[in-house]
Amino acid sequence: MEAMFKLLLAFCVLVSLSSFSDAQTCSSYTFTSNNNFNSCSDLPYLNSFLHWTFEQSTGKLTMAYRHTSASTTNWVAWGINPDLSKAQKAMSGTQALVAIPQTSGAPTVYTTPITGYSPTMANGSLSYTVTGLSAEVQSGEVIIYATWTLPTNTTSILQVWQEGAVVSGSLTQHQTAAANLNAQGTLDLLSGQTASSGGASSTLRKKNIHAVLNVVSWGILMPFGAMVARYLKTFKAADPAWFYLHAGCQTSAYIVGVAGWATGIKLGSDSAGIQYDTHRTIGIILFCLGTLQVFALLLRPNKDHKFRLYWNIYHHLTGYLVITLSIANIFKGFDILKPNKNWKNSYIGLIIALAVQAILLEAYTWYVVVKRKKAEKAHHGVNGANGYGA
Repeated sequence: MEAMFKLLLAFCVLVSLSSFSDAQTCSSYTFTSNNNFNSCSDLPYLNSFLHWTFEQSTGKLTMAYRHTSASTTNWVAWGINPDLSKAQKAMSGTQALVAIPQTSGAPTVYTTPITGYSPTMANGSLSYTVTGLSAEVQSGEVIIYATWTLPTNTTSILQVWQEGAVVSGSLTQHQTAAANLNAQGTLDLLSGQTASSGGASSTLRKKNIHAVLNVVSWGILMPFGAMVARYLKTFKAADPAWFYLHAGCQTSAYIVGVAGWATGIKLGSDSAGIQYDTHRTIGIILFCLGTLQVFALLLRPNKDHKFRLYWNIYHHLTGYLVITLSIANIFKGFDILKPNKNWKNSYIGLIIALAVQAILLEAYTWYVVVKRKKAEKAHHGVNGANGYGA
């Protein structure tokens, strides 16, 4: 148990440190084209930055949008949604600038009005006047320049930024990972303050809760509880304590896991048109198998019952299946949520640590069992079959 707590503590510390190491800022950036802007903002998702100068008297917004990791197989976009009330669903209605890096020369750049979650974004006129539209690739970043003419009473805008793949020259729909879905928010052009949309933040918070609950329950407590049953029961002094510890650990994991499963169902119902079939199917199977394990505990036969052997086979096979599917589904979740890579690396470290401990305990368990059988055999050999030399 102490080793488990140390692993969890190391997991949290590593992730905390990683959040500082990955931080980037826009304030120290210098444009090679000698463009200067009065304000800038480090956008919270998709490794993006916005630089701008705003003249409220004329409504002129001169801006540069930077996106790291420029690639000819990716498109990038930045836009303004005229309707500030659409903070939770800002994509539809956005007036966007799209850039596609090329193998040679300047990126292709054009304007497009977004009418929905369509995989294609055709060239079209915007509801705003946009001049000076251009794009370049600089130090591995694609940069879009433009000057917008906004209403003179504008002080805040609802901005949306995005990236997606280019396949055979055609733009495909962006991913539905958390970073993509949350790449939107309000920007105060005068103060420079930014805020993610309430709906996006709420969804991300729910996804994080869903992830933490399932990693802790199905991904850590379940394997740990199985190890308790597998290795502690070898020692006669641990009987029946091992059983109550195992049952308590697995029951706790199931309760927390059901909470995580419920948050996943809620996220699915709140995200119309976004579905992760494999992750969802495995989650449902895990819930069903976990429920069967709980009921099997209530129907556990006595040790000398004729059906106890069959119950043990069922219980062990189902338990190992649950653990295998749990770990696989957690990694599917990592691929969907796309958190900081150190979260995934830290969980891999935890699983490896548990596996190493299991291998060492397995070897020691067999050593104890074999030694015990040899001792019993020697005892019977000295005293005879009945223990009295006969």
